[in-house]
Amino acid sequence: MVLLDKGNDTAALLSAFATYAAGFLVRPFGALVFGRIGDLVGRKYTFLVTIVVMGSATFAVGLLPTFAAIGWLAPILLVTLRLLQGLALGGEYGGAATYVAEHAPQGKRGNDTSWIQTAATLGFFMALAVIGACRVWMDAAVFAEWGWRIPFLVSLILLVFSIYIRLRLNESPIFKKMKEEGKGSKAPLRDSFRKYPNNKYVLLALLGATVGQGVVWYTGQFYALFFLTITLKLDYLTAYMLIGASLLLGTPFFIVFGALSDKIGRLKIILFGCLIAAVTYFPLFKGLTHYVNPALEAYSEKTPITVSAANCNFHMFVGPWSKFSDCDKAKDFLTKQGLSFKSVPAAADAQVVTKIGDVEVVGWDEAKYKEALQKTGYPGAADKSKINYPMTLLILFIMLIYVTMVYGPIAAFLVELFPTRIRYTSMSLPYHIGNGWFGGMLPLLATAMVAASGDIYYGLWYPIVVAVISLVVGTIFLRETKDRDLKYDD
Repeated sequence: MVLLDKGNDTAALLSAFATYAAGFLVRPFGALVFGRIGDLVGRKYTFLVTIVVMGSATFAVGLLPTFAAIGWLAPILLVTLRLLQGLALGGEYGGAATYVAEHAPQGKRGNDTSWIQTAATLGFFMALAVIGACRVWMDAAVFAEWGWRIPFLVSLILLVFSIYIRLRLNESPIFKKMKEEGKGSKAPLRDSFRKYPNNKYVLLALLGATVGQGVVWYTGQFYALFFLTITLKLDYLTAYMLIGASLLLGTPFFIVFGALSDKIGRLKIILFGCLIAAVTYFPLFKGLTHYVNPALEAYSEKTPITVSAANCNFHMFVGPWSKFSDCDKAKDFLTKQGLSFKSVPAAADAQVVTKIGDVEVVGWDEAKYKEALQKTGYPGAADKSKINYPMTLLILFIMLIYVTMVYGPIAAFLVELFPTRIRYTSMSLPYHIGNGWFGGMLPLLATAMVAASGDIYYGLWYPIVVAVISLVVGTIFLRETKDRDLKYDD
């Protein structure tokens, strides 16, 4: 159902990531739509609607016809459902965070809202568990044909359970009191984004907190998984088990840092998480290479690779419009082997010439490239007997700790930054731009950067630069919020 091109797997991967990213791109629009409703009508009603839309769209993915059955309508329907998921999630998080924070007692807001923050990571863990179980019990062909539908269909159980719980909830007492006193906003969008100083705080929340939090969250969980499976050639089941173990070990620290933020403040924990992530990502990911696939690391060190060509393009998205030169195919082949290479100039209109160690390959012929790799000792897939499991798990756990530092206190911080009458709208937009656009686009952009540069670590510059931006802006322009009393914030 995703636009794929058999001649260029990296471009196909980018297209798959683009489909995945569609839901993230639309999140801020959902934040505007549902945030406005939440500030006008109420928190409970709004996030009841959002869970129905999101859960129904997720379940419907499992019912989609295949490309073979209905042609291009299949990917169109898939993207449509991803957009519905994104729109609903744009209103879901703000409603949940606001609802819990407005119930929480003064001095316990960080602790109470941090339980919400565990949901995304536990959901990711459950997804890995279900997909991993399907891969264990099914062979690859069965999973590709229909087994992939099972996780989406099973989600119906969670949807019914969630609707039942939300129907039994009462409205936020702070919101009810505000409505009774007639202090609510009649135009939440205008009051949030066109009135000073609230519009200033929306921008500062985005640049000084949520963009850094978003990239750290997605690097420590999703990009780490992609790096293990795509770059380091670790089999899916082992990668799922390692990531899953790190999630289980790290999840309690959402509560730890949420509770700690009640004592020492939210902002300093979030910004310190951005700082240490930016400083350590390169050594951590190089450590993953060393401990997961040492043979690949040794091969890369002793086997320099260069690609010389005049006609080489770069395709972030792939489709019927894409035309791939021999150079494109050569670089794609090397990238999907988890190998770094250097691009060197070539004479105009010259054929692509690739040097793998001492072996030179002229033109594009996949069989010759594979033969060259074999001659030079390329190890291929990670040897599970050579993996240093304790050190690999430690590295993944460290990156999860960064996630818990930036994500555990963020809900309380955003809720406290804005007044009750426009809180839902004001906090939802910066959160979903930071997470949906800056964080959700990370796999696509980082993979594209790797493919364009020829360096398997080059994609890390994206989360590092964004995290540093949050560190600088947050340190200079934002102030602590933990002592703010929500009952008297208007």
